Amino acid sequence: MNHYILLAKEAVENYIKEGKIMEPAGDLPEEFLKKRAGTFVTIQKDKELRGCIGTYLPTKINIAEEIIHNAIAAATEDYRFGQIGKEELPSLSYTVYILSYPEPVEDVKTLDPKKFGIIVKTGPFAYPNQENVVFDGTVPYKTGLLLPDLEEVDTIAQQLSIACQKGEINPEKEKIFIYRFTVEKHK
Repeated sequence: MNHYILLAKEAVENYIKEGKIMEPAGDLPEEFLKKRAGTFVTIQKDKELRGCIGTYLPTKINIAEEIIHNAIAAATEDYRFGQIGKEELPSLSYTVYILSYPEPVEDVKTLDPKKFGIIVKTGPFAYPNQENVVFDGTVPYKTGLLLPDLEEVDTIAQQLSIACQKGEINPEKEKIFIYRFTVEKHK
């Protein structure tokens, strides 16, 4: 089992069994403690989705903390499923995605659902790294994200449609901004 998967598994098991958020072990590879990136953690039980939560931009001081936080969230906060129970732990499998920084998409023809994940956003801003975006409480900004290389997503149109649905975005009525990213996938 690689370090990414082991970290996600240990984070979930520590939290479910003991109610504690673990600290990253000191023997992790250097990149875990020095690199920052958005991460997603997917949990499956008997090859069926059991939880998936992540961040497309880094929110923690390193990817180790990002993986720990998102693994616990996938196990306890995915609104589509109840919290994972202790009895389920032995039958779970994990996938960890390390995301590249999102880049704006000027032409949807440059998308490839097998290679790129996408983020669809509404709102008055054009780039995800724009600082000091003021939220005045009147415009509900929405975001939908879809990871790349999903089994039943073969076309750009499908990918955009699903991402919009996830973000409750109507692209015919709302101005959207599209970003793409790649992932380093650990299974």
